[in-house]
Amino acid sequence: MPRKIINDPVYGFITLDHPLLLDIIAHPYYQRLRRIHQMAFAHLVYPGAVHTRLHHSLGAYHLMCSALDELKRKGVAITPEEELGAKVAILLHDIGHGPFSHALENVLIRDVRHEEISILIMQVLNQEFGGRLDTALHIFTDEHPKRYLHQLVSGQLDTDRMDYLTRDSFFTGVSEGVIGYDRILKMLVVHNGELMVEEKAIYSIEKFLVSRRLMYWQVYLHKTVLSAEKMLVRIMERAKELLAKGPQLNSCSPILDLFLRAGESRELIERNLDKFCLLDDYDVTTTIKQWMFHPDKVLSLLCRRLIDRRLLKVCLQATPFPEEHVMELKEQVSREEGISLEEADYFVFTGQTTNTTYDPLEEEINILFKNGEVRDISQVDNALIQQTLASPVKKFYLCYLNTVSAI
Repeated sequence: MPRKIINDPVYGFITLDHPLLLDIIAHPYYQRLRRIHQMAFAHLVYPGAVHTRLHHSLGAYHLMCSALDELKRKGVAITPEEELGAKVAILLHDIGHGPFSHALENVLIRDVRHEEISILIMQVLNQEFGGRLDTALHIFTDEHPKRYLHQLVSGQLDTDRMDYLTRDSFFTGVSEGVIGYDRILKMLVVHNGELMVEEKAIYSIEKFLVSRRLMYWQVYLHKTVLSAEKMLVRIMERAKELLAKGPQLNSCSPILDLFLRAGESRELIERNLDKFCLLDDYDVTTTIKQWMFHPDKVLSLLCRRLIDRRLLKVCLQATPFPEEHVMELKEQVSREEGISLEEADYFVFTGQTTNTTYDPLEEEINILFKNGEVRDISQVDNALIQQTLASPVKKFYLCYLNTVSAI
């Protein structure tokens, strides 16, 4: 049987040893993931964070292989078809991400989440490959009778999260994100058809959840990363506003032009899925460089500052910012930059960001004790992860042009 061995900097050698897996990774839709950064603008803070969605999907696939092997060793009945389906599902779980991943989600195409696009792409690939993705689709959409297979793909303790925490920690150098993924995998067990972990893994699970919390505030929601992502969103919003008014505005890519000009709907994606699967970070980055020279002052200034890494300043606090203060900043930007108050909204704005350490309403992480008892991780004795950590932590942010003072 043909196989491919990939040398991964995090796990070492990753083996793909089934013809369907090899066909999938060779497909242009999958190869596009090479051109989408896993962490969007995190490299502006952590220069090593330039790994891609392709890196992550291969890493998650590797962890899925380890998880399935461990469950089979413990006597869990998994057929070759189900095993292949789970591997395909995790390999393609992020195939629907657009340029800059979460940063532009719901901006280029509104009200369509990347998971929905992933399903559309998997359905197209299923037709191309003669129905060989049926099981993967059932697992991905949680329609397979063995629910633990879906939980390995998408859940509070899935191989997706295990890889991105491990990988993002590795490439950023942020040691707070290091988790004991190998121990967690060894402790996985299926009980009453649900994925659980053995009692011995309690501390590893708590470390996993705490690491996730720290990575969100230290890396994913870092002030500089937040500023760059919001500037990118503002650039696309300004471009759409200009297009609605009629001025000539072309991107560097006819594909990006299509999604900037077209109506926002699921039908748009369904009609142009092949075009969406050509869209990547390079289209957006090159377009931003082109728009640096656009006559519209708002658009060109935002683009130039993002390219030059002269980002909007960000303040974070636990309470909303006073409206009078925000208006003062907008008036100051309006005066100093010679733009209207409405245009100043692109350079001074507020919002809020949230993160939840552990949400038992989303899906519980259950611990299986030696006596057969099952308890949620937040209910074990002397639990570190308690109900207080189940509540989302909110932070309010103020972004403003740094030619003015926020004080």
